[in-house]
Amino acid sequence: MARTLSAPAAPAPESGCSGALSLPRPVPRVRGLLAGGLVAGPLFLGAGVAQGLSRDGFDFTRNAISQLALGGPGWIQVVSFLLTGASVLAGAVGMHRVLGGGPGGTWGPRLVGVFGASFLVAAVFRADAGAGFPVGAPDAARLSAHGAVHMVAGMVGYLAFCAASVVLARAFTARGQRGRAVASRIVPVGVLAGFAGSSASVLAFTAGAGLGLVWLTALTAMTARTAMAARPAAVG
Repeated sequence: MARTLSAPAAPAPESGCSGALSLPRPVPRVRGLLAGGLVAGPLFLGAGVAQGLSRDGFDFTRNAISQLALGGPGWIQVVSFLLTGASVLAGAVGMHRVLGGGPGGTWGPRLVGVFGASFLVAAVFRADAGAGFPVGAPDAARLSAHGAVHMVAGMVGYLAFCAASVVLARAFTARGQRGRAVASRIVPVGVLAGFAGSSASVLAFTAGAGLGLVWLTALTAMTARTAMAARPAAVG
């Protein structure tokens, strides 16, 4: 009778439990990515306040921080826009790698990414001069093509961020964190209220924009904390 040769069976992969092998989801350098979302707001606001206090002719009650990109030292504000945009985009990637697949984990980070992209657009298309800044500029500003793109980019970016906050509230709700979920739905109302009041006061616009950036820091921190606590293996 002929002998039948058979190769030894390959050893089954070791697993701590029966059934299919479950590998931790790879999230390389997620802490560094999330750090982008944490520092973006303080970076932009800190640079804006420092410049506003030191630039001749700039008045927080009359001028928007975006106008600091005008004039000789305007490159500083342009760099601030670029760094902030890149930081927000990095934070959005980190949020997606941590929350992806869960409630709010797809569109929330995507909308935050739109917010980050809006800063990059604002760096390229600068705001118009007006309200006496830079020094010598007329009080009445004429809307130019690049000024219009700047305004639209900011509007789209902040609307996207407000939507992202509402979407990410689902992640908090799913974890039973109702206080955070409620805040994620209320803060966008304050941001939009500030924008709505911009026709009466530039300070209202600045306050609304600043609230959004501060909330981005808080939202990133809360999202990262809750997600990492639930999935510690996802942090690399």
